[in-house]
Formats: sequence, C-alpha cells, structure tokens
Amino acid sequence: MAENSHSIPAQVPKVWERVPKRNPNFTGRADLLSALRKSINTVTAVVAQPRALQGLGGVGKTQLAIEYAWQYRAHYDLVWWVSADQPMLVPSALAAMAPELGLPSSTSTGVEQATQSVLRTLQNGTPYRSWLVIFDNAEDPEYIKDYIPRGPGHVLITSRNSRWSDHEATIQVDVFKREESMAFLRRRLAGAVSEAEANQLAEMLGDLPLALEQAAALLSRTLMSVDEYVGLLEKQTSRLLSLEKAPTYPQSMTAAWQVSVSQLEDRIPEAVELLRCCAFFGPEPIPRDVFRRGNRAVGPRLAPILSDTILLTNALSNLERLALVKVEPSTRTLQVHRLNQALLRDETPEDARAELRHEVHLLLAGSAPNDPDDTSKWPAFEELAAHLEPSGLIKCQEPAVRKFALDLVRYLYQRGSYNPAQILLDQYIQRWSETSGERHSDVLVARIHLGNVYRALTLYTKAHELDSQTLEMMRESLGHEHTETLWATSSYASTLRGRGDFLLAREVDEEAREAYERLMGKEDVRTLRVLNNLGVDYILTSEYAKAHEVLEEVHLKMSSAEGLGRRLLLHSWSNLGRAVRLSGQFEVATDLAEEAYGYGVAQLGDDNPATLLAAKDFAISLRRSGRAPEALELMLDTYARLRRLYGDAHADTMAAALGLSNALRVSGQHDEALEMVHRGLTHYQDVFGPDHPYTHAGKINLALLTRLGGNAAAAREISEDALAGLAERVSRDHDYALTCAINLQNDLAALGRHDAARRLGEETHRRVQTYFSPDHYLSLVCAANLSLDLRATGAEEEAGRLLAETTRRFDLVMGREHPDSLALLAGERIDCDFDPPPI
Repeated sequence: MAENSHSIPAQVPKVWERVPKRNPNFTGRADLLSALRKSINTVTAVVAQPRALQGLGGVGKTQLAIEYAWQYRAHYDLVWWVSADQPMLVPSALAAMAPELGLPSSTSTGVEQATQSVLRTLQNGTPYRSWLVIFDNAEDPEYIKDYIPRGPGHVLITSRNSRWSDHEATIQVDVFKREESMAFLRRRLAGAVSEAEANQLAEMLGDLPLALEQAAALLSRTLMSVDEYVGLLEKQTSRLLSLEKAPTYPQSMTAAWQVSVSQLEDRIPEAVELLRCCAFFGPEPIPRDVFRRGNRAVGPRLAPILSDTILLTNALSNLERLALVKVEPSTRTLQVHRLNQALLRDETPEDARAELRHEVHLLLAGSAPNDPDDTSKWPAFEELAAHLEPSGLIKCQEPAVRKFALDLVRYLYQRGSYNPAQILLDQYIQRWSETSGERHSDVLVARIHLGNVYRALTLYTKAHELDSQTLEMMRESLGHEHTETLWATSSYASTLRGRGDFLLAREVDEEAREAYERLMGKEDVRTLRVLNNLGVDYILTSEYAKAHEVLEEVHLKMSSAEGLGRRLLLHSWSNLGRAVRLSGQFEVATDLAEEAYGYGVAQLGDDNPATLLAAKDFAISLRRSGRAPEALELMLDTYARLRRLYGDAHADTMAAALGLSNALRVSGQHDEALEMVHRGLTHYQDVFGPDHPYTHAGKINLALLTRLGGNAAAAREISEDALAGLAERVSRDHDYALTCAINLQNDLAALGRHDAARRLGEETHRRVQTYFSPDHYLSLVCAANLSLDLRATGAEEEAGRLLAETTRRFDLVMGREHPDSLALLAGERIDCDFDPPPI
C-alpha cells in the first residue's frame, strides 16, 4: 500500500527511532490497514479505546502495526513501541518514555514511579494529546492491562491470544490472500521468480507472511533456485510431519526454517549447537558478552565452542548470514525469533534439552555482575532479566544460579520495580521450598528480600509477620551470628521502624551492631550500614546527641570507603544533617544539608529519590534558620517532583506535603497551608495506620493551623488527642509529645485558660530540661512561652528571671535576627511544628 506523499507531511514524530524499521517489502494489507484506521478513528479524543490485532503466530501482526505507524505517522506527535511478550519488562519500556514527556528518567526515580508518571501524563494529554503506543506480542491481557494508557491518544496491541476480544475491540489478522503472497514474493525477490513459481511457493508455505519472508530471505542469500528450494522443502516437510508439530506452527513455515538449519549443520555443527543454546534463552536480545563473561561457567556441550573465540565468532557470523540469528552491533546483542526457538526446543531430545537449559542457567549466572546495588551495573541486570523466566532458571538448584536469581530481585527492588520483584520472590519461595525445604538458606534469604519489598510497598503488617518468622527460622537453622541471620536482624529492625516501634527497632539494631563490629570489624560496609540504621533509630527516639555522634562517624567512614554506592553515601549525609538540625543547630544543619543536596544534584541528578529527600531536608533547615522564602521555593519544587513521581499516597510525598504546609504557614499563607496539611494527612491513616506515631504527630500541624484560623477550642481538642496518642506510642518525654504539649499550652492560653497553660508549661519545661539541653530549641521555646504564662498568672518576678535567661540563650543559639528571637522580644508566643523524618 503506497503512502500518499501529497497528504502526509514530511515531519517525523518524536522518538520515532523507537519503532522498528519499516519493511520495504511490505505489500498488500490495504483492507486491514483501512479497517484499522477507521476503527481507531471512531473513538473520541477524550479516552483512548485500544485496538488489538489478533491472529496466529507469523501472520504479520507486528508488520501490520509497523506499517500503520509509518503510514499515519504525521497524525501523531509521539509514537512509542513496547515489546510486551515479557510482562516483567513492560514497566521498563514505558518508563523509558519519561524523558520524551519531560519527566525524570527511571534511572533517577525507579522504574515503578517513572512508569506511573508516564501513564498519568499520557492520560492528561500534556504535553501531547496525539500519541500512539503499540504493545507488540502482548500475549496475556491480565499481565499488562494495568499498563495500557487511557487518554486522548491511541493504543494498538498485537497478540496471538484470542482472549483480548474479552477486553478490547479486536481486529482479526489472517494469512495473506494468494495475490498478496505472490506480489510479496516477486517484489522481495526483485522479479527473479515467475508468477507460476511465486504461486508454487505461496502454496507450499501456506500464504503465511513469516514463512514467505524466511523463504525469500533464503533464496536471495543463497541464490538457490525455486525447484531446489521446493525439493528441500518437500523433504523437510515429511520429516516435520512425523514430529507432530504444534498446530499453531504451520508445517510449511517450519520446513522453510529447517532448510536453513540443515544447510548450516553439515558445514559448522558448532553453530547449530550454539543456536540450540539460544533457543533456551528468552526471545529478547541476548547480550553478546554473556558468551564471553560466562564461558568458564558452562558445561561440556558449550565449553568447546565458547572457549574458542574464533570458532564462536565464525558460528555467530554464519547464523547471522542465514538469518537464523539477528545481530545488533550497536547494542552488542543477538536474537533468535521465538518461533525458531520453539522449533529448536521441540526437535531437541529431552536429555539434551535439560543439559542445554542448565548450561544457559550457568551462562546467565556466570555473566551477571556481582553487586546489584551498584547503579553502573543496572543495564547489565536489565538485559539478563528478560531471560529469567523463559529459561526456567527458577528450577535450577545450582548455588551460583540461585544467587543470580536473588541478585536479580535485589536489582528490581533497588530500581523500584517492587511488584515484579514480589511476583518472582513468591515463585522462588514456593519452588525452592518444594525442592530444598522451607528452611534452606536460599529460601530464607528470599524471604528477607520479600520483607524488603513488603516494606517498600508499605505493607508493614505483612512485612512484620514475614520478617519475624524468618528471623526465628534463621536463628534456629543458621545460628544467631550467621551473616544472613544478621541481615535478617537488620531487616526486622527496619520493619519495626515502619510500624512505628522505634524503641524496639533501636534495641534490635544495637544487637546487630555489636555482632557486626565483633565479627566483621568497624570498617566493613555492612557494619557501616547497620550503624547508619542505628543513627536513624536514635533520631526517631529523639536521642539527637547520640544520633549526631553515630552518624558523623558513619559519614566520615563512608566518605572514604571503596565500592560504596553514591546513594548510600548521600543517605548518610542527609541523616547526619537531620540529626544536627534536630539537635537545634539550625545554621550548621543548613550548611550540611546544602552540601548534601548539591552532591545529590551533581552525582545523581535532581530527580533522584535520594536527592529529593536531601532537598526536603535542606528546605526544612532553611525554614528553621529563618530563611522562609528560600525554604518555600525549594519545598514547592520538591513536593511537585515527589508527587509527580510517586503520587499522593507515597510516604515521601506525604512528608513533603506536611513540610510544604509548614513553609506556607511561616510565609503567611495560612489557607494554603491548611489545605496542604489536610492533603498530606489524608493518606497517613491508610498508609501507616491510625495509631502510628506519624499519624498522631501530623495532627500537631493541623491543630496549629486550626488555632491560627481562629478556632482555639477545636485546636485544643486535636492537640489533646494527638498528645494522648503520642504519649502511648513514643512516651510523654519524646520530642513529638513535647512539641505537641508546647502547642497545647498555646491553645490553652488562646482560650484564656492561663492557669492550665502555666501548669502544662511547667510540667513540659521540667521534661524538656531533663531530656534536652537548656540550649535546645524545644527548651528555649518552652521557656519563652512559660514566661508569658507566669506573667499572666501574677508571677511577675519569676517570669522576668525566666525571660531574661531565655532571651540570653536565644541570642547565643538562634541569633537576634531569627524570627523566633524577634517574636520573643515582641512578647509573642512561639509555636512548634512536625516534619516526618524518613523511616
């Protein structure tokens, strides 16, 4: 079908290079292309109605989709191609679209967040309303239906699965009409065959487009005559008929393919052996370096080939020449069509099939990078991930292979692909428990990984149940001081933090720290990790001096450690700055936070999750230091980025919403601040639970804004409820409870209940003086407000002494120009607020 050059502009839509190249030999299909275009144009410009091209393998569904995209490219601003035969890779393919939509890339945000941002952006129709997304080889609707964008653009799906008709409007694609087959062959072979010969070939090949293409490729490369080809094809057909091939793979097509294999088998049998090996990978591109890096891991079938570089190169060259393998030099990959893979597997005897599968498992494991936490190794893991399930690797019991399987889910976890990681881990645990026992170390390690995934998905109840059981099983099976048991101990502590059990988490981490230091030394990276966690525990239990001491040691050692990831270093930096800020040293904390944030932007990018957490801490420090305009500007930007990447119900977005509310409040935008605090608190009960410390502490900000809005009575009720919850969960002497009590004291004063305010203030002041230094911010604010209540209840002399001492300390600690110092001098009450630290 020719393109109308008069009606279609020469412009090319963005990211057109993502779409496979147009087949210059494409012919026919005019009726299908017309029906497809008409079907797509019946939908409105509001919500995309996907169209599925359905038919058996080899009928040309993919080529039809490519041709449609090329012929109608001028109608779209954005065209994107998604290879959907491996559902696990669909999120990555969609996430790769992010930069083209003006969104942060998945390398900075994680695949899961980038994918959701892409889907939301396509749905919104900004920046492009006219877009086309093609899902090629989407075999199971259930696996990808949640990744199909619903917006003003168009979606096209190709699949062999007839069940797509239950989900979307479907267009059936059948084999070529005979005249289409003949026209294709004559065009493809440049007129080298007569009409009679073309008809004969079409008849032999059953008019199947893929078989026609393979036959034409062989004839054009080998200069074989049609009679020769037909003679070989007839012989191979008899052989194939005796093997009872699957009915969905036409005999004529398999015969055409087998001719190429037979030609090669007599000359270079090693090439065919390598081809058989490739059949047990997935249909996605196979990294060429798999055969180089993994050559020492394989068994006797492949070792002679992979140990001889010249023989390997010659085998691949011949496979590519006969179109049995597609080689892509730019990506250093090779690929075998899935139908050819299926034919190879079918003709391989069962014992040889098992040997080849196992050698592929060894190749994958032998070529994998060692450290899935190393971001520079992620592209290699992504290439290998496509071959995990198709190769049947999960069934292998080789220790090195299982380690690779576990490293792969760690990579998925680090990238933010939590759901695919959970699916794989569920499979690992079930399969390995059956073959090796539920207490096998591989099963137990998989359970630790699954606990990490549960926490990332904020499934804290499931994580606690799993992690507590796993830790008990590991202690019984491996012992308390086995390295994997210690890792399980640290993971359990993280789950306790997520549940709000801060004190218990600290106890568990202290136990792990002692063991790590004794067994591995203080400089080991694993020891530094648990020390970093312990510093977070100290922050969450408001032991800021200890947190400062531990985190400073951790950060200094991490800064000089070798092989440490940049994200972990930034996390330690941010944790240190947070500890300093919560100790009341706002100016120093601001300098630390600014350095950490600058490092994150330079080394990881300004949309990396660790950088965004550093930005949030920097904005909080700016606000605490009295630099409200800068704080508001940075927090607005950080909140917008987090919301775009994660959505409203993510813990980091919720924390940023509360931080933004605080910044808006100190900037005088009370209505906007109240709206933002409601937005942030909406999700805390669902995500963390009604009795989590953060759920209670978030009410501190709500009560404060309620009072500033003129309803002191309602504010008092909210404060009292929050204080009761915090006293129960984290103790009455915790920072959060003391902060709430200071604001409740102000609520009482606003209601004219000065005696009650004084009593609460005196009690709070005693607690603050006991657990914090006299120069700590909470001590200063509490004393300042108490001096006002003392004066209001007639204790003028006592009030004067306290005010004078507090003013002196404010000048030394905060500086005379700090907004709180100015409020003190003006005789105004000072309020506190809450910013949730990362758990």
